[in-house]
Amino acid sequence: MTENRLGGVLTAIVTPFDSEGRVDEAALRRLVRWQIEEGVAGLVPCGTTGEGATLDPAEHELVVRIVVEEAKKSTRRVQIVAGAGTNDTRRTVALARRCRRAGADSLLVVTPYYNKPTQAGMRDYFREIADAVDLPIVVYNVPGRTGVNLLPDTVLRIAEDPRFAGVKEASGNLDQASQILRSRPERFAVLSGEDSLALPMIALGADGAIAVVSNEAPGAFSRMVEEARAGNFAAAREIHARLFPLMRANFCESNPIPVKWAVARMGRIENRLRSPLTELATSFHASMEAAMAEAGIEASPMATAQDAARIATAQDAVRTEVAQDAARTVAAPHAAHTVVAPNAARTEAAR
Repeated sequence: MTENRLGGVLTAIVTPFDSEGRVDEAALRRLVRWQIEEGVAGLVPCGTTGEGATLDPAEHELVVRIVVEEAKKSTRRVQIVAGAGTNDTRRTVALARRCRRAGADSLLVVTPYYNKPTQAGMRDYFREIADAVDLPIVVYNVPGRTGVNLLPDTVLRIAEDPRFAGVKEASGNLDQASQILRSRPERFAVLSGEDSLALPMIALGADGAIAVVSNEAPGAFSRMVEEARAGNFAAAREIHARLFPLMRANFCESNPIPVKWAVARMGRIENRLRSPLTELATSFHASMEAAMAEAGIEASPMATAQDAARIATAQDAVRTEVAQDAARTVAAPHAAHTVVAPNAARTEAAR
């Protein structure tokens, strides 16, 4: 491994919002400081997990600037790789320039989604961005979200250009990762984009991960990656096994719905997402809590109290509605009879 190559754990950090739907600047600063204290090598603001797609350009720049400001306060270097990808080259260039102005060290640029360019089109896309913005670029391949797969031969052709610092490889295909790893230039980083495949990818020679689970367990996941990179695979496997249920649970619904719920459950942010994303379905709460417990993560007493307050409010609303229904029934006894009798008959028949 080279000293200058990106590596370790870079957290794809969530973006906290307040009750008005605005970026919660204070919560974001606290979150960044905690991540750095826990030992992550870097942070990736405004990616998929950071809901970059629903941030306007000014918010995008604000989030990157806040993360950069907090990282600069650290006594060690913390890499900031800002998400800047869209499916429009001009818009991507404009966002990339904002990220540069905000102080990012490098850019994470996803392959264009929805319009499904060819391999040649994607090569041109990345090179146009590199021509327009003087920052190293990490290419992001996530076919499950974009509908296109950046093939290993294309990645390796892009990697020949020294302006490209690495690839976040999230195809879920270890053969594809192996093809890149065996032929990459020495300076070109390969980072796992799948938390549960970080350990096997590092065993193949990858340098680390841009991770979701490190939002909840930055210290533990960083230790796993450090042990694996040092060749201590028994220790790395133990941590992986402990975090694995949470890695899986984080994708029980679309990312970042579950991880935001978990970080809120830890009392670090409010559980607020931007439309069209919605809060985690209650049917997944128990499995998320079980996975968090197995990872050694406890719910904050404050978060638990807030949940209890919300439940109590909902119960009060139900009781009020029931009381209002009962009052209407008393006011119209004849109408109530015609409704209640068939319901009673159906209940009797179902026993």
